[in-house]
Amino acid sequence: MRPKIYLFGDSITEFSFDDGGWGVSLANHFSRRLDVVLRGYSGYNTRWALKVLDRVFPTAESGAAPPLAVSVFFGANDACLPDRRGAFQHVPLDEYKQNLHSIVSSLKDDTLGYGRAWTLVSACLKRWPKALILLITPPPVDEDARIRHPYVENPSGLSERTNEAVGCFAKACVKTAGECGIPVVDLWTRMQQYPDWRKAYLSDGLHLSQEGNKVVFEEVLKKLNEGGLSLENLEVDLPLFSDIDPGDPFKAFQQ
Repeated sequence: MRPKIYLFGDSITEFSFDDGGWGVSLANHFSRRLDVVLRGYSGYNTRWALKVLDRVFPTAESGAAPPLAVSVFFGANDACLPDRRGAFQHVPLDEYKQNLHSIVSSLKDDTLGYGRAWTLVSACLKRWPKALILLITPPPVDEDARIRHPYVENPSGLSERTNEAVGCFAKACVKTAGECGIPVVDLWTRMQQYPDWRKAYLSDGLHLSQEGNKVVFEEVLKKLNEGGLSLENLEVDLPLFSDIDPGDPFKAFQQ
């Protein structure tokens, strides 16, 4: 069986298998070397993610082969403001940080979990101690576009998120990665380095355009390569067509 990479996150992960999505690009890039497994859940925050970990990922007792890497991409919904339309999705900043610690702990190492959220994952310690766990910060938010593209009726006329608030969650994600000793993609900072990021990288002020998906793909691929998951280091699944002898085709399958 091919090794796997799991993509775990909210709608920005769920939609990553749309046309031009960053998940599709990863699957194409690692074709015949890795299976990219989508585990994206639209609207979810880290609090809900902790509740469903054992339903999302196989347990150690299942005998499933551990993946080579897992991306953890939450924060856009946690950052909904507590006094606006998306209040039920809001998670306080300190809890968000604790939840990320606990998610990482449950996937990788039992020395990193702490706080009240830790009790939710105590049953699945050291699931995949050698897997590369990659945190991804939420991207920046275009508040004006969020007002123009509401999902449901929005009588207040205010964006359910602000870019300033999302930035606080992005910084907490980066800090958590440092405390856990794992890599992180800081999308919030990376995307805002381009002056026209609102129109170039976002489709509705929150979700990614094709150009935004391209940025995520490039940044995630860079971190995977730095972690040793490059095409050069991964074996191709079954013999390549070019390696099959026309005079004795089945010889290649015996090696």
